[in-house]
Amino acid sequence: MLWIHAAVRHILERLSWPPRLRQQRDAEISGNSRRESFLKEFGGYYGYADGPVPIDRLRSTEFARLKGTIYLDHAGATLYSSSQLQEALADYSGQVYGNPHSQSDSSMRSSHTIESTRQQVLEYFHAPASDYACVFTSGATAALKLVGETFPWSSGGHFCYTLANHNSVLGIREYALEKGATAIPVSISNQGEVVLASAGLKRKNVSLHDDDEETYNLFAMPTECNFSGAKFPMDLVERIKDGQHMNGTRGRWMVLLDAAKSAGTSPPDLSRYPADFVVVSFYKIFGYPTGLGALIVRREAGKVLNQKYFGGGTVAVSIADIDYVKRRESLEQRMEDGTISFLSIRALRYGFMMINRMGISSIARHTWALTHYTSRSLRNLKHGNGAPVCFMFGNHGTFAEEFRIQGPVITFNLKRADGSWVGHREVEKVASLCRIHLRTGCFCNPGACAKYLDLSNKDMQANFEAGHVCWDDQDLISGRPTGAVRISFGYMSTFQDCQVTSCVFPAFLLCSSAGFPQVRSKNLRSKDTIPAAVRLKSITVYPIKSCAGFSVETWPIVESGLLYDREWMICDTENAPVTQKKAHNMCLITPSIDLGSGKLVVRAPNVDHALEIPLEERLQHEEHGEVILCGQRAKSMSYGTDISEWFTKALGLRCNLVRKGVENTRVCRWRNPEHSPEGGDKLSFANEGQFLLLSEASVEDLNARIATGAKHRLETTQFRPNLVVSGGPAYEEDEWQSLSIGDAEFPVLGGCNRCQMITIDQKTGAKNPSMEPLATLASYRRTKGKILFGVLLGAAISDKRDQFLAVGSRVIGR
Repeated sequence: MLWIHAAVRHILERLSWPPRLRQQRDAEISGNSRRESFLKEFGGYYGYADGPVPIDRLRSTEFARLKGTIYLDHAGATLYSSSQLQEALADYSGQVYGNPHSQSDSSMRSSHTIESTRQQVLEYFHAPASDYACVFTSGATAALKLVGETFPWSSGGHFCYTLANHNSVLGIREYALEKGATAIPVSISNQGEVVLASAGLKRKNVSLHDDDEETYNLFAMPTECNFSGAKFPMDLVERIKDGQHMNGTRGRWMVLLDAAKSAGTSPPDLSRYPADFVVVSFYKIFGYPTGLGALIVRREAGKVLNQKYFGGGTVAVSIADIDYVKRRESLEQRMEDGTISFLSIRALRYGFMMINRMGISSIARHTWALTHYTSRSLRNLKHGNGAPVCFMFGNHGTFAEEFRIQGPVITFNLKRADGSWVGHREVEKVASLCRIHLRTGCFCNPGACAKYLDLSNKDMQANFEAGHVCWDDQDLISGRPTGAVRISFGYMSTFQDCQVTSCVFPAFLLCSSAGFPQVRSKNLRSKDTIPAAVRLKSITVYPIKSCAGFSVETWPIVESGLLYDREWMICDTENAPVTQKKAHNMCLITPSIDLGSGKLVVRAPNVDHALEIPLEERLQHEEHGEVILCGQRAKSMSYGTDISEWFTKALGLRCNLVRKGVENTRVCRWRNPEHSPEGGDKLSFANEGQFLLLSEASVEDLNARIATGAKHRLETTQFRPNLVVSGGPAYEEDEWQSLSIGDAEFPVLGGCNRCQMITIDQKTGAKNPSMEPLATLASYRRTKGKILFGVLLGAAISDKRDQFLAVGSRVIGR
């Protein structure tokens, strides 16, 4: 395990491990015994032993940047090799490539590159050039959209698709329904039979017309499920085209394959399975270039596609002032609008060179050896009470079976010893501390997600109504997972990647589930007796969520917390909140409030003038609608263009400033909901609590625990608290149920769950590459998958500005 990042190893060795998981950890740290056992069983499949480059040398030369990092999201995007970029750069530096829509030498060079690369793509999929055309697109999604736009839908036609399909495939349904066609969702049985999932979908109020011409139907499925890695039976291609399984329909059936997931390890053989349309993204095969894909079209099928729009390069002639246009005869040129990405297309040859060098069959065997070993190791993980740790989805079984029906993907969820689920976002958080790159969520595949997580349509709709949307942090709703964890292997993945993932990482995640160890000072008094020396040391107000705060000596408190705290928020163009997780430099924006002049004043280092916003101009703001924050919907109002442009310049991304709406519906999440006031405590744009309190002693204890070699001691500002107390022992705040500060009373809502934001230096905006202090906190402050530090407070008071907090006030916890 010497190759693991030193700080992570330090954490792993200090954890309080349950006996069974400690044995698994020690087995990993002890030496090469597991590797030897692995090679004895899988040596004939793993590592390219008979190839040009053994796996260890490939990893050290072509992927040296992965040292200390475990990359397991090859289903999302595999990695490019160093030689790919070097060879492409040398090519670009030594040749001149011009726009291919011309006859100059540089243009002809580009044209020749495009045509030779088309042939290379077809050969990769065993697609005879006499039968197939390669149409370059900006990616698999663009290729799918092109099919949806040009397919000859009619009221008698059908769009049949498997439930386990990417959203980009499901989107074709809109084109079909708009033209009056019927959409039919299906599933595929274990015997390879097509099973209707529901009655066909038909859109109402669509102008229908029955064509006298032939009716065309389209069946769409992935070659491999991007959620679970389950492979689909390719013999369905011929069966569907022959009209099998499609009783009660008329017309001709065509087949579309989404090969984006499988293309990097097991591309479909179109000489055996002659699908009509196949889509692919090249970064999924060899990492670079991105933003380039292809639609592989059977030439006979291409004749029925009806493209309305014509762009540059697609026409033989057009006349501007009359309705006259003649398209090019070549299917490829006819469907490629505008100048295609000819330099990126040139780079494809170097990606294919790497894949051909290793051999696609060798890649398939190599990645499958890793998949089978890891899935078996995860399946064998047990808690001390014998309960399984890992629950996997897909077609994992015996080695021989899996190679045929399962791709190099393992999707799973974890359970604790008490049977409760571990949220996938918590897994991702801990994975990042171990420098493991993986993917969590539903992976844009709602059908597979619903199937494997046993979510009904009503469940998914209810989750949305509860505020859950794709990519958010709501990984559990009512104790049930909303997504899963996915790891996937690529041709450069190694046994070491599996070693940490299959044993050390799950143990690290689950070993502290029982709660915090005792870390409080030996001289701690009774929890009912707090030393008189405990005082409020500082007050910080954060007017704009995720931006810097300003310190005050005294400040009013209202029903939503400190007056004007998190009253404002920055949203992107999709109305989603922007935080330091997305824009680290938000901490450099410094707002302050002058109660005397009634203005919010905002400054940023890269904007030459301060922004002044009157506090009482609320009614002049434009309505902005709803925002979703931590699963709760909130009304908000936005400002005009000038203010939006100021923040866009300050952050370097297009955004808007919004203010909390007059009708505030967000409330605190109480630790004991039965004790919450009627309607709950009003909440501004803070995540969960009205106040965040931190103990100075707790920060000092953390400083003492952080691995030696840390450049700077942490300050309390790193954790963005509203209130800092001093004078008590470390972690005393964990025991408080309520407290008073001066005359003000505060209920304690619970601990503050920490994320990667605390790894961002609040003075510079730089993220700590060693993931401190989150990494150290994870080693001793984890409970039920959450990393807690500091406590959240509520304040059940009326909205009157007659209560104040003042620095120096006595703090009494109960």
